[in-house]
Amino acid sequence: MKISLLLLIRFYWAVIPKGKWRKCIFRTSCSQYVYQITKTEGLCKGLLALKYRFQHCRGGFHIFENPIDGRKNMILSNAQILTEEEIAERLIR
Repeated sequence: MKISLLLLIRFYWAVIPKGKWRKCIFRTSCSQYVYQITKTEGLCKGLLALKYRFQHCRGGFHIFENPIDGRKNMILSNAQILTEEEIAERLIR
């Protein structure tokens, strides 16, 4: 089953042109993240990563500047805070 998910992601990469991919709020795209997790940690972890990214790679986030260190952070709808290294570059410019 792990191979099925990996093949499905590779099929997505091959069939859908990169310009048509949905813009991700995370620095590592959702498909790349799920692919990496599935390949290294197995199907169950990959499916959990897919569920997490699907739920959080949507609207409902806010970007703010940390007053202590001046770096950008993002707060997701579930109150999780992402650091500047995790946020897509297009959102922090």
